[in-house]
Amino acid sequence: MFAKFLSTTAVVLAATQLVAGQTHTDCDPTKKKCPDDPAFGSTVTVDFSKGASDIFKAADGTKLTYDSNGAVFTINKETDAPTITSTKYIFFGKIDVQVQAAPGTGVVTSFVLQSDDLDEIDWEWLGGDKAQVQTNYFGKGDTTTYDRGAYHAVSNPQDNVYTYSIDWTKDYVRWYINGNQVRELKYADAKGGTRFPQTPMQIKLGTWVAGRSDAPEGTVQWAGGKTDFSQAPFIAHYKSITINDYSNGVKGAEKYVWADGSDGSYQSIKVVTGDGSSDDTSSSSSSTATSTAKATKSTESSSATKTSESSKTTLATSVSSSASASASSSAGPSASSTASPSGTNGTASPSSSGSAPVTETSAPGTNGAFKAGFSGAALGACLLAAFML
Repeated sequence: MFAKFLSTTAVVLAATQLVAGQTHTDCDPTKKKCPDDPAFGSTVTVDFSKGASDIFKAADGTKLTYDSNGAVFTINKETDAPTITSTKYIFFGKIDVQVQAAPGTGVVTSFVLQSDDLDEIDWEWLGGDKAQVQTNYFGKGDTTTYDRGAYHAVSNPQDNVYTYSIDWTKDYVRWYINGNQVRELKYADAKGGTRFPQTPMQIKLGTWVAGRSDAPEGTVQWAGGKTDFSQAPFIAHYKSITINDYSNGVKGAEKYVWADGSDGSYQSIKVVTGDGSSDDTSSSSSSTATSTAKATKSTESSSATKTSESSKTTLATSVSSSASASASSSAGPSASSTASPSGTNGTASPSSSGSAPVTETSAPGTNGAFKAGFSGAALGACLLAAFML
């Protein structure tokens, strides 16, 4: 375990430097008026092995290929950081991702949920760590404490496909490996809820290089060492993803509108449906999918203008015509249990299925090694490592 070998001073220094390098939002609605967040408002399944569709948008410099194992995220040099971001948001929900992490010391594979005011929920894999995966969370971009991260045993995630899940409600966040719960965060345990992730989030998938030649020493130590590019390419496969938007309990959600002067609480965000009504009003969505969702409750009202982002890519996707979003609460093994790959030859079986294609697209564009989209993930892992020394 890399954490056992890290210098506390180096790790904390690296964490400090990562704050400026990675924490990013295009517009923070708690500080100014921002565009409304377009809602998934349904359950969407993306089968990356079938090729391209526009549920996700690629960051600048990202070039993906597709094969029978899914979307291929390739790193050949230290400035490579292929990243895709969902074009829409979930307001509480459940995400299942089938992924085989990239190998390679210093190479990081990340599955991140992130909001406009930097609430965040993460999974993260280090290419040289064949025994565990890391989870983390952040509220409002707060990186002042280092007690949010955790490590979970998993066997050879670079050689096998596992299903990693996040089940997120107003009351808790639960992380699962192959359907087995490995961690739970309760609302009250995140500084009394003030640092509990609770605002609409986009989904970000990608890989990047923490072991690059110009990385801070602490970052390199956290990542396991410098990356040896004579061993490239380093490839991660994202096989599929299922996105179930709970929409804070509102049917037919079309967008999420932050109140003017929002304090970043879920109560300050209004759910607007396809016919323009809000909160608990039911209607069909304005595009190709109709959904039902159950979760919690939304309050307050506001208005905001919507701006659009450019650049487009495609990935394969299908959407189920309806979705039940009531959160499941099944218990599972402790974080110390070791997960085994499901399916044949180490490949996890699909977590869900769908029909009826849908469209859309959006994402920030960067192509540096420290991805803006993966804001607090590496930082928190560095701080967690220091805490464990």
